[in-house]
Amino acid sequence: MDSLNKIAAIILTYNEEQHISRCINSLKNTVDEIFIVDSFSKDKTLEIAESLGARVYQNPWVNYATQFNWALENCDIQSQWVWRIDADEYYEDNKKLDLKKSLSNLDQDITGIYIKRKIIFMDKPLLHGGWFPVWHLKIWKYGKGFCENRWMDEHIKLTEGTTTQLDCVQVDENFNNLTWWTDKHNHYATREVVDLLDTKYQIFSKSSVEPNFFGTGEQRKRYLKLAYLKFPLFLRPFIYFSYRYFFKLGFLDGKSGFVWHILQGFWYRFLVDAKIYELKLKFKNDEQEIIEFIKKEYSTK
Repeated sequence: MDSLNKIAAIILTYNEEQHISRCINSLKNTVDEIFIVDSFSKDKTLEIAESLGARVYQNPWVNYATQFNWALENCDIQSQWVWRIDADEYYEDNKKLDLKKSLSNLDQDITGIYIKRKIIFMDKPLLHGGWFPVWHLKIWKYGKGFCENRWMDEHIKLTEGTTTQLDCVQVDENFNNLTWWTDKHNHYATREVVDLLDTKYQIFSKSSVEPNFFGTGEQRKRYLKLAYLKFPLFLRPFIYFSYRYFFKLGFLDGKSGFVWHILQGFWYRFLVDAKIYELKLKFKNDEQEIIEFIKKEYSTK
């Protein structure tokens, strides 16, 4: 296969039978290869993916970054470009943009593409509160980037080249109910605790994304995470919610937006702080013991 301007999509899956066909079908007329890296699903995810022409691999789950980097190293990718997309996401086709043609017109030193991410929650696109448009590096030249190994907030880090933006949208719309959502975010909260403490104490390794408020979206997000860490426990969820919902006009997204901001912008972040407080109580605020506990329980090596 001539790899020039061809695109390979990589999708990590586990029990995604209700999402995977939508995701694959949204990509079929745009990408050339679709790779599924599955964590031993128990439903019909693999059957559906294979029927739609995707190539399926399986590998035990450790965390997102480890799984995605395994995919980059082990999938038989023949394309020039790689696209990172989750099973519950899909490509919102832009009739005004020919993605392949746009890639062919790029300067040779461009190795990464930022595209827009849109969240749909309870049938409502979240267009306010700072949630849209948010630009993410989702497409990059194969061999020129990797997923930084963090437990949360992992980004693609380019090893060389520059980036640009293309006006296409990757939509995040999950069909599961709120019981599933809150359970998932309970697990996310534990990962967020590990990531926040790793960010604060540099437990595992120095971040490959340098914090910079005036830099890329990833650099700005990392800068704001460090700033967030400086606020007191339990106060910062109130600040975060107020900033998103009032200052960034999240209230304009109606009832669905209100539920989102209460759950994602307040409850979730309050839960993270409660779990950090629980650790502080368990180890009597001994930072070294907390660090050793995180190293023992969450090291990926």
